[in-house]
Amino acid sequence: MFDTLSDRLAATFKGLRGKGRLTDADIDATAREIRIALLEADVNLAVVKEFVANLKDRCRSEEVSGALNPTQQIIKIVNEELVNILGGEDRTIRYAKTPPTVIMLAGLQGAGKTTLAGKLAMWLKSEGHSPLLVAADLQRPNAVNQLQIVGQRAGAHVFAPEPGNGIGDPIAVARASILEAQRKLYDVVIVDTAGRLGIDETLMQQAADIKAAVTPDETLFVVDAMIGQDAVNTALAFEEGVGFDGVVLTKLDGDARGGAALSIARVIGKPIMFASNGEGLKDFDVFHPDRMASRILDMGDMLTLIEQAEKHFDQEQSRKAAEKLMSGKGNEFGLGDFLSQMQQLRKMGPMSKIFGMLPGMGQMKDQIANIDEKEIDRIEAIIYSMTPAERDDVAILNGSRRARIAKGAGVEVSDVNNLVNRFVEARKMMQSMAGMMGGKGASMPGMPGMGAPRKQAKSQAKKGKKGQKVSGNPAKRAAQGKPTAGEIVDAGSAFGVGAGAQPSEADMAAAMENFQLPPEMQRMFNQKNQGPR
Repeated sequence: MFDTLSDRLAATFKGLRGKGRLTDADIDATAREIRIALLEADVNLAVVKEFVANLKDRCRSEEVSGALNPTQQIIKIVNEELVNILGGEDRTIRYAKTPPTVIMLAGLQGAGKTTLAGKLAMWLKSEGHSPLLVAADLQRPNAVNQLQIVGQRAGAHVFAPEPGNGIGDPIAVARASILEAQRKLYDVVIVDTAGRLGIDETLMQQAADIKAAVTPDETLFVVDAMIGQDAVNTALAFEEGVGFDGVVLTKLDGDARGGAALSIARVIGKPIMFASNGEGLKDFDVFHPDRMASRILDMGDMLTLIEQAEKHFDQEQSRKAAEKLMSGKGNEFGLGDFLSQMQQLRKMGPMSKIFGMLPGMGQMKDQIANIDEKEIDRIEAIIYSMTPAERDDVAILNGSRRARIAKGAGVEVSDVNNLVNRFVEARKMMQSMAGMMGGKGASMPGMPGMGAPRKQAKSQAKKGKKGQKVSGNPAKRAAQGKPTAGEIVDAGSAFGVGAGAQPSEADMAAAMENFQLPPEMQRMFNQKNQGPR
């Protein structure tokens, strides 16, 4: 959703690199480009004006003029101002001192309230709570039935005494749900209210009556991040007519301009508490303003990636796999270990989503978009067609064994050869990297600015460009754009495991050419390389 904004900001910052100091003309030009980028992203005009004014004031202050690297300092200022626009600090649910905690969902029809109720229930269960879903949307056709299905998938009980479809009193249902929760010891009640196609008095009155009947601890306004500037207008109308405590953004995985949704927190003065970025019930989490700002600036979201890894990875299994890689014996880490780690990685979500959280991946959006999840299924089929001994030691795979494996997996022998060869190469690279990082200096040859000269990277980039051949056949040319099974293993070495689309040498060289460490981390590396005086 924020790709266009990220690209414009990255281009603006790239034009500043290499300058020892910034003049007033540089600051004005930068502010103008950022203003255009924000307006094109559909950010509210008042928010843009405030953002640009703060940016200019801070850029002209001592914090930039006295900085060693003013470009990095401007990026830091933009990051901090984005965090302020998005609400500043995280805010989660305030639970009632005496259960149950009542959460009321409000918003327009089509914003995704019913599905979000199930996502919220699943998240609450993961936090150790016992939620009760309440079907108080009795007007939209089959809304009650939809909530029951969503609740079943989320593993949460649904209180639905009325069939809906225009029958029943939603205020009475909401009031009765509190007694039901107290009687059956549910500690959180989630009330799904009716939405409308637009703002009207009937909607506001019904929502206000339900709020008065259940006195919710949290009233969450659910807004579709794809509806543009109307998101702010709708939020203002709900705030005046009903009042709410926080905002939940849905459909953040869409491709529409999402700047209006980012403006809500600043315009309304209410925090964005949760965000939904997919159709699955697990595609939901607490909204972190600092992490979202980091992703918009293409600095990645490593904290979320680490949290996801902690949830889905078996630490003991991962530790054993790491020990095999760093044991020095070379062949202990086999395809069986790679398969188990890759399967744990897939639990974190689509590979494109995982790689999108890494810093600098905005420059490789096309490669990430071409990741084919079916290619990972083929890798699993090939490995499953091997015996345990063959998985542990690929050196025993002779011609007849490889032919048998290919037949069992439904692939060509060349696919098996490609997977095995790439796996062996990737294993060697991971072991050498582990050795370098464990040694003194921890320099990484071939990476500009971290041990190897930039001329080497540039020559590799030229070599990659000249050696790349493009087929004249449209079908073959399209196939060249998709990663192969072997390339997925190579890309998995970025994690030590996993899968993804491998960028070309030219892409990697260009990405590393533009890569800059944060000032604090750069100073740490400089001190380490200088050693004790």
